[in-house]
This record gives sequence, C-alpha cells and structure tokens, in this order.
Amino acid sequence: MRALRSLFSRGQKAALPVEDINSLRASYARSTDDELRQTVRKSTSIAEVVAATAVVASRVLDLDMHDEQLQASVALAAGHIVEMQTGEGKTLAAVPAVVWHARAHDGVHVLTANDYLAHRDAEWMRGIYERLGVSVASIQQGHSTDERRAAYRADVTYATANEIGFDYLRDGLALDHRELVHRPFAEVTAVIDEADSILIDEARTPLVIAGGAADETSLPVQADRTARELLPEHHFTREGGGRNVLLTPMGVRHVEHALGLTNLFDAEHLDAHAAVQDALHAHVLLRKDVDYVVHNDAVLSVDEFKGRIVEERRWPAGLQTALECKEGVRRRRQGRVLGSITVENLVAMYGRVGGMTGTASTQASELREIYGLSVVEIPTHRAIARVDHADRLFANRAEKEAEVADEIRRRHATGQPVLVGTASVEESERLSRRLTAIPHVVLNARHEAREAEIIARAGEQGAVTISTNMAGRGVDIRLGEGVTAAGGLHVIGTNRHDSRRIDHQLRGRAGRQGDAGSSQFFVSREDPLFVKHAAEDPGVEPDQVQRMAEGQNLDIRLFLRKYESVIEGQRLAIRERRDAVLSGDAEAVRHVTLETIDDLWADYLAAIGELRAGTPWLSLGGKNPHQTYLAEVHGMFEQMSASIEEEVQARLAQAVDADAKPRQRGATWTYLTTDEPFGPMTQRIMRGLVRMIRGK
Repeated sequence: MRALRSLFSRGQKAALPVEDINSLRASYARSTDDELRQTVRKSTSIAEVVAATAVVASRVLDLDMHDEQLQASVALAAGHIVEMQTGEGKTLAAVPAVVWHARAHDGVHVLTANDYLAHRDAEWMRGIYERLGVSVASIQQGHSTDERRAAYRADVTYATANEIGFDYLRDGLALDHRELVHRPFAEVTAVIDEADSILIDEARTPLVIAGGAADETSLPVQADRTARELLPEHHFTREGGGRNVLLTPMGVRHVEHALGLTNLFDAEHLDAHAAVQDALHAHVLLRKDVDYVVHNDAVLSVDEFKGRIVEERRWPAGLQTALECKEGVRRRRQGRVLGSITVENLVAMYGRVGGMTGTASTQASELREIYGLSVVEIPTHRAIARVDHADRLFANRAEKEAEVADEIRRRHATGQPVLVGTASVEESERLSRRLTAIPHVVLNARHEAREAEIIARAGEQGAVTISTNMAGRGVDIRLGEGVTAAGGLHVIGTNRHDSRRIDHQLRGRAGRQGDAGSSQFFVSREDPLFVKHAAEDPGVEPDQVQRMAEGQNLDIRLFLRKYESVIEGQRLAIRERRDAVLSGDAEAVRHVTLETIDDLWADYLAAIGELRAGTPWLSLGGKNPHQTYLAEVHGMFEQMSASIEEEVQARLAQAVDADAKPRQRGATWTYLTTDEPFGPMTQRIMRGLVRMIRGK
C-alpha cells in the first residue's frame, strides 16, 4: 500500500503505471478465465490485478476500460478520493480496486447513493466478480436479518451508508452473538460511490435506533394552538436570513398567558418552552413542499442538498411532532433513543477507505482535514465540448422564473432537449404551471428506479425534464438522434446552491464523453443563497456568496464536531464493553448485563440531549460553553459507567428473587434525523461559539 501511495505523493500529475497495465492486459488477453482468477488470487501487484480485471470486464460487458479508468482504479486502490466527470465510467473503474481489496476475503462495502444503485451496480458487475472468484451481494431496505447477514458475508457488498449504519445500530442491541450481521469494521474496506454526497452532504446526519412507548402528552397540541395565535414582528422575529425565529417579550407574555404559566423560563417549564419553540419553528421556518411534503398522512423530510424526499428521516423528536400537529396528520411514535451514529463516524470505523465522485476538488481541503483523504483528479477521456454560459442575474424571483420559462420555450422550439434543475418540489411545480403548452415531465425524486428511466431519456430530441437537483444521480444521459446538431443537452439551473460542488454536478449532466451540450444558471437576489448569506451586501456576485457559504458551513461542521467527538469516544468505549459481554457464556448474566448497559446508555443519551439544549445559551451568562459542556459530559459518563456493575448486581438479585427469565427485546425502529444536535439556534450565537472555539 505504501508503494501505491507513493505514486501520488508527487502530486496529481505524477505518472501512473498505465503503460504497464496495458502491456499486461495485452498478454492476459490469451489467458483463460481460470488463469486470470489464479493471477488475481496470488498477485501482490495492483497493475496485475487491474489488468486481469480489465480483461475480464471486456469479456463480460464488451467494454474496454480506457486509460483514464485504469488511472482511477489505481488511485482508488491506494485510498484516495477519485474525481471523474459524469459519464466517464466510474462504476466500472471502481471494480478493479474493489477486486484488489476483496482478494483477502475480509469484506468490501461499496457505499452507493440509494438502494436502486446498490442493486443495479451489484448485478451489472456481478459477472466480472464471479469469474474472478469474488462473491458479490447487495442490500435492500426490505431485506430480512438472514438476508443481510448473508450479504455481509459476501466478499463484496453493495449498500447505502444508511442501511449499513442501521444494521450496525441493530447489532449494538443484540443479546446473542448469533444475532449479529456485520463483520468487524476494522477488517473491512469501504469504497464510496458519490463520495462527496456521503462524506460531506450526509456525513453529519445522525442515524438513530429507538424503542419504547410513544409520548402521549398533549403539550405539542397546546403549543401548536398557541403558535398559530402569534403575529410576526409583534410576538416573534426572524433572524439570520430566515433561519431562526425568536419570541419577543410580548410573545413570551402571550405564551405564558395561553399556557397558564407564571414564568416560561422557569426550569419546571422547560418542556413547555421547548414545545412552543418547536411549534414556532415548524410554522415559521419550515415550508411545505420545500422543506417537507405531506404524503399518505405523514410528514416526510426533503433533503436540502438533493431535493429528494427521505421517507426514513425525521427532525429531532419535538420538531417532528410539531410539524405533524401543524399539518394535522398522524403523530409518529418517538420513543427513546437507544443508539445513534453519524455517517462520518461510521466511515471512520472502516480499516481502509477510498471513494469516487464527479465533484470533489472544491471540497478537497475539507476531505483532507476531516477524513485524511486526498483528492486525485482524473482527466476526461475526451475533451469537454460543453459550453458553460455566464449566469443571468435578476433583481427578484418573479422576473427570473418568467425568463427561465421563456428560455425553455426558445430551446424547445429548436428541438434541443432541456434539463432544468430546481431547488425544491415547490419550485418544480411552480415552473411546470408556466409550461402548460409544452410537453414536459416533472421529477420530484420520489422513486429512484422510475426517475432513472426518465432521466436517461432527457437527452432525446425536444425533451423537457424538470427535476430537483439530484434526481437520477448515477444515470448517464445519452443524446438522441439529431440532438447534436441542435446543440446537445442544455442544462438550466434555477438557483445557485450553497456549494459550488452541487452546481457542478448539475452542469455535468450535459456534455458527457465529449458530447455537445451547454449550461446556464438563472439567479435572483431573492434566492435562498443571497437571503441567507448576503442580505446586507446587494452587490456581491454569486460565486463570492457561494465561497462565503462554503466557509461558514465548514466552520459549523467543525464546530459541531468538537462537541460530538467526546460522545463518539464514549460510544466506542461502551460498545467495546458491550461486545466483550456479548461473547460471554453465562446466559442469564449476559442478558441482564447487556440490558443494563443498553438502558443506562439510553438514559445517558437523553440526559446529553437535555444538556445540549441548554449549552448554546451558556455564553450569554458569561460561561465558556465548550469547556462547560466537556466537563459536564465527562462527569456524567464517569458516573454512568461506574453505576453499571452495581445496577447489574441489583437486577440479578431481583431476577433471582422473582425467578425471572431473561426478557425478549421489545420493538425497535430506525430513522434519520437532522443535524441539529443543539436544536434551533440563532446564527449570531452559532457564529459567536465558532469564534470562541477557534480561539482555544
């Protein structure tokens, strides 16, 4: 591995062993499948493994890997993030690197963007793996425990990070080692497809496993009723470009009167205060068909980066309930949190990590700082012919949207296909209403398989496809007959995103493999990017605002990481203690000990949640929030850890007295939540805390 890394130590322009690989590939062309399988099994040379895999790929798929794909394979095997443009063949380029790591039979997880791609890619590449003696499987959301265990025993497992993470959390509640589905993560290699999405966009999203009884309190309903009575500017104000909402003194008095409280800020009324704040947040800041949708009597989150509806994601418990009260839908049970892990911390457990994506270079410093991964840019196989036009900037949203519709009509009249990337479901539907005279399709990222079929046809003559930014990711758009003469696929972005990387992903849908194509963004001063990050600077350009937003978002992620790192260390310590008990023989003692650890850890997580809720406000009282938080967390964990053995003995004694049998684990469920570990907070306080932490 050291030799592989040295290939890249001199920078991205360093020569790669492509000539050696091509020479080997020519000689292997006369080898039988069995001979190639033996070569892969015995080889200690990445060049030999890549060459042998390329030969088999040609036989199975009738696709000859080009030099740039071979370069990508070597870089990926060396543990880098490989940047290859859309349509350059990342899925196939990953296979030789996966085979390289799978030879030891310790397991390789290929992390994909969704279930559809996990199944598609595993089946698409299955023939290559199996001819080389490598077993492959994929995991889908509906798979049983036995199916999951079998899939993880394969040499290569394609799955989403969420499915892998949820299985890890379920393993963390096992009462018998035979219930486990995962191998030890330290032995497994992770190869991450769409690495920027998983390692940056979704990295801080907590995966949660919960259980227990539902909360039947009527407080959320009372808080919802009260929030509906509050008037903007009189009872509450919005701050931070519409990101935060705060009660005014008049609003506090109104809430106290409505709920019959003397002082809303008394410790005994903490639940009421939180419920009102959640209700206000739900009514004022979260918008239907932008931040969430209502479908089948449920509130479903919309991913802010992808515009995708995420059925298994919830907001933190109080805010989720507040939204359900706002929309008058069935309230989902919350239960208590039994365990949680972020994708970032899940990835950190793997023994080896590499990844690939079409857009990583703009976030290279973040990937290096957080994960220790360097980005290697792979040149395109053919020169990019796409024309990227300058942005068109408008004073307001109405003018912008009218011009977007006119531009679509002009392009459509020439037969040129148009793909429009929007920021939300609401915006997609609003634009659709302006185009009633033009045949078009609207995708709101609800069904991956169906959207993949539609996106694949977006390059046909006269096609107009309106889609939230990330719908159909992982699918190539091929140009239809006569489209090249019309200019190729034209991509329109209706907003600039907080990250340039997301915009580059949209542009990259046009001009694959040297195809003709073009792109242009339509931007207004009323777009969220400007409102959130440049409301007080009307003259700033979109690119400048994006760089500001990227810097602010990175600061916040690093800030949250400082708070969470201590909890992650504690979680690993508890997991190690639990795993040691799990392998023990005495059944009754094992069950009681595991249940005790689980119960005390769940209680500890609940206590940490309450501590976090108050932490951002400590700075207002002159305290250092970070130091105070760390001191409190350390003391609480030490106390909890010390009490485990005493509690186990008490429970064992109680079980003997009652002649009790070990109880079965109750029902549990998993979900995603949002990255707001401290709840909604004002931008002013957040930035103040970031500055304080930086100064330490």
